[in-house]
Amino acid sequence: MPDSRRSAPAGTRRPTTEAKPVQRARRGRPVGNHEEKRTELLLAVIAVIAQEGYAGASMRKVAQQAGCTTGAVTYYFANKEEMVTAAVQYLFDEFDTLLDADVESFDIGELIKEWLNWTKADEPNSWLALFQLMAHARHEPAFAEVFQLRYSRFREVFSSILAQGQRDGMIRDDIDASVLSDLISAMGDGWMMAKPIEPNRFTPARKKALLSAVLALITPPVAQAKPAATGKGRAGKK
Repeated sequence: MPDSRRSAPAGTRRPTTEAKPVQRARRGRPVGNHEEKRTELLLAVIAVIAQEGYAGASMRKVAQQAGCTTGAVTYYFANKEEMVTAAVQYLFDEFDTLLDADVESFDIGELIKEWLNWTKADEPNSWLALFQLMAHARHEPAFAEVFQLRYSRFREVFSSILAQGQRDGMIRDDIDASVLSDLISAMGDGWMMAKPIEPNRFTPARKKALLSAVLALITPPVAQAKPAATGKGRAGKK
């Protein structure tokens, strides 16, 4: 994923996190930087979900993963639902960085390349946790709402980027930008779901081939050259 955050393309709205009001159980203020500790705990939540699934994720196991007390976890999150929802928001914040770009230097190929490189074979927790939570969201309306809101905003911004590419003549305009956004998102989801399970399948050469294939699909079709007039068709006629 990108190493730094940049300005979003003109005319687009960057997705923003809309977390629910937090009601935390205070059990003594943890020592150290508040945001750093919260991020550390969220990474522990993601790791536990990736390893144990949603049902197996508990505040006690998160505390063990983070090397702290359960009381430190409840300082930041009042209950499991709040804790996991915060982890989902965190994952989508990371997801959204793929769309951080300067519109004047935006490169759709680089975006897709970063997408393919996002999940490292030795660091699969983010996508493993995200897809497990997506499956669980089918049975939890509150979870489903978070996924729907954040993912729809991702696709909205992605559609705007593709539409700009269509106006610039860089992206084929015979297919609606929102359809292209859905198509590329679905392909990316499939790759990221398979990558932690089949890391050997996504070799550098394979990822390069996938990137080339996607770019070929969204590049404007080459106009067929019209036959040059030779004057031979009516030769000898006056």
